[in-house]
Amino acid sequence: MTSIITPSTTVAPATRRSFIARSGSLSAVAVAMLAGQDALAQGMAADTSKDVSILNVALGLEHEAINAYQLGAGSGLLQKPVLDVAVAFQGHHKAHRDALIATIQKLGGTPVMEKKMDEYAAALNASTLKNQADVLALAARLELGATNAYLGVIPAFGNKDLAKVAARLAADETMHYTVLTQALGRPLPAGALSFGA
Repeated sequence: MTSIITPSTTVAPATRRSFIARSGSLSAVAVAMLAGQDALAQGMAADTSKDVSILNVALGLEHEAINAYQLGAGSGLLQKPVLDVAVAFQGHHKAHRDALIATIQKLGGTPVMEKKMDEYAAALNASTLKNQADVLALAARLELGATNAYLGVIPAFGNKDLAKVAARLAADETMHYTVLTQALGRPLPAGALSFGA
């Protein structure tokens, strides 16, 4: 588990999957805004302070993912083709971050700030990364957590459009996890329905 700074600035253990279990689900308003569907969000009622708190936890975790990929990229441990993929995945997480920041601001909240790189390095045990496989294993673990977290919110939505947003985020994370798993030479999951359980 890693530590994040929650909106109250206390340090608490968190994983991408557990943030949803502890925080509840996002309102339809927040997900509509996250999807860039401001028109859909108009007229919906919701407790935006709860949404801002949940989105800030997700934002903290996206900050962590961006910095994890930066640690990997800057480690000198990644071969050129793997480095290119890591940078691409980092770009996806930056897009997730930007969407979360925009949504938090539209809801009237203040986005949680990114921590310093050395804080992420300590939380992720970067000093234990000795080779490319170590870097890929760390990234795969974070991506699997992200997949399960985003899948965890889908059942909360009655609106298909809102569920689609969470599914698209989960699809990005699943793609990342699958590519990293294959790069590590690990087998694909043996059974069906192995994500989100």
